Amino acid sequence: MLPAIRRNLIALLAVGLCVCLCFGPRPAESRTRPKNQVDRKLLTLYESSPRVEALLGPGRPTPDTYKTLRSAFFRYEESRSLGHDLELSEREVKANATVMQAKLQEYEEGLITPHLFKPAQHIFDVLDAVRNTKLFQLLKKMPKGAVLHAHDTALCSTEAIIKLTKYEDLWACQEIGDLGISKLKFAKDKPEALQNCDWSLLSEVREKYGTDKVDAYLAERLTLYPTKKFEDNNAAWSTFMVIFELLDGLVLYAPVWADYYYSALEEFYEDGVLYLEFRTLLPTLYDLEGTEYTALDTVRIYVETLEKFKEAHPDFIGSRMIYAPIRNTDSKTVAGYIETLKQIKAEYPDFIAGFDLVGQEELGRPLKDFTDELLSIPEDIDFYFHAGETNWFGSSVDENLIDAILLGTKRIGHGFGLVKHPVVLDMLKKLNVAIEVNPISNQVLQLITDFRNHPCAHFFADGYPVVISSDDPSFWKATPLTHDFYIAFLGIASQHSDLRLLKKLAVNSIQYSSLSGEAQFEALEKWEAKWDQFIADVNEEAGNGGSDLQKID
Repeated sequence: MLPAIRRNLIALLAVGLCVCLCFGPRPAESRTRPKNQVDRKLLTLYESSPRVEALLGPGRPTPDTYKTLRSAFFRYEESRSLGHDLELSEREVKANATVMQAKLQEYEEGLITPHLFKPAQHIFDVLDAVRNTKLFQLLKKMPKGAVLHAHDTALCSTEAIIKLTKYEDLWACQEIGDLGISKLKFAKDKPEALQNCDWSLLSEVREKYGTDKVDAYLAERLTLYPTKKFEDNNAAWSTFMVIFELLDGLVLYAPVWADYYYSALEEFYEDGVLYLEFRTLLPTLYDLEGTEYTALDTVRIYVETLEKFKEAHPDFIGSRMIYAPIRNTDSKTVAGYIETLKQIKAEYPDFIAGFDLVGQEELGRPLKDFTDELLSIPEDIDFYFHAGETNWFGSSVDENLIDAILLGTKRIGHGFGLVKHPVVLDMLKKLNVAIEVNPISNQVLQLITDFRNHPCAHFFADGYPVVISSDDPSFWKATPLTHDFYIAFLGIASQHSDLRLLKKLAVNSIQYSSLSGEAQFEALEKWEAKWDQFIADVNEEAGNGGSDLQKID
């Protein structure tokens, strides 16, 4: 949407708020029958809706009228849901039957034994069981479009990371007399001992303790799995950040950085993701020669690696970065961030998508603390703000949602607290701002326990612009996107939501990406070719009794 239109809408919102404050709320008048004094008092107390009253009429309906009204009610409610506007082709209708059969089988089993319904459980308890379902196998094969919310150092699977630890010259800092590893670092010679640990070559540690034991230890330390319950979300975030501390010494080694990104692109591509927009702190890399790397060097390695990947995978759409440094800082540091952002925009204009501030919102500083600095950023650099990743209501944390809208964000990262801010929700639709929903992340970081209670159910039901993403799939041993799609489709969306929702989510992920209009057309062409093949494969496999689905990894 053009900046001028956005400004006009926000101005209208401001005028509307002023009018509300000046004149106050008035009881709605019924258009179906006159109100006596008692009715008016009740109307003032309850603020009943004239639209609902008009639909139901002044008295009880006849049984036939009731059935007609009920059917109309359901049709109207469904018409507001996400994806309802799509019309399926005959081939898609046939494939939809297969998808819905797989979904409804799990749904109906859940109604009988609710405690076994997978989206009602913690994802760590059902990771493998989910993988073995027919619905997951179908979704894994589906071209899901793009991931628009993910963090660069939490993309790769644990298996891929363990392979990177086999590189030469990698040292592990161990507590004396124990396997415990708190740091990793590449170096030609043994680094100086730290306060609580001393260094050994990881290859020698494997010889001493056994490769399987060391790999299993590292695999556990590099994810939040299998811990399901923390004291609170602060404790979850604290453990979350410890993983980064261990991981950084490994992946920030420049040769590994390139290989890590390439492996991530491979895994996302194999999971049906054709485009990736990721947040990055742009950490400072290092090598064995003591080279001084800059933020631009980090971006350069990304760009070179992406070009290499696209040469090998010509049907892959691409990848872009959102520069997203830590929010828990001061204004002077944010001003420095902005200078770095401008340098990247000048050097790599096609690779930089925009700007964000990341980190735990409760312990970080709110957007309002940096409005002067943020508003100084040139308008050709878009915002993609994390906001509302919280259970609080009326705090500076969830009020980040208001500031994100006023600052002109193109998307809202997480938006878990949006249902508590109806005016923000209203503006999201008017301004066409997408919500980046990350279901599994929200559960693992303690915002929700049962996915059926996720606020995205409201977003789906009322047709908000939603994209499904995975945030940090590496840290919960999930697939790059399929696990989140499974949870969203089975556990959050209505039982009635079908292939139209899945298709809409895939299309949304391209529509609400940072790609230019022309680039989006090209991206949609690549995605549609994959989608048509997916539909054909589902129908062919259904004709063969579904045996081929069991071969999908």
